[in-house]
Amino acid sequence: MSGPSPQGHNWSQKSEDEEDPLDQMILRTGCATFHYAVQECMAEHQDWRKCQQQVQAFKDCMKEHQKQRMEELQKRRMLAQAKSS
Repeated sequence: MSGPSPQGHNWSQKSEDEEDPLDQMILRTGCATFHYAVQECMAEHQDWRKCQQQVQAFKDCMKEHQKQRMEELQKRRMLAQAKSS
């Protein structure tokens, strides 16, 4: 195959102090510990099938965060509607 290959993330352009936006988002959810456990398991085993316990724990944490976020958004909408009435 000739010509330049398409690139995904160009990690070499990031400074060491700059955090990955995905990592920042995960930190805000409170699920970073679970995410890091998945990463460590994958690094160790190189097989996602062997990391199902870690994946499920991360998934459960993210699901709970999404639930709480939706409840907060609904409360804000109800307050906004009550103020505008």
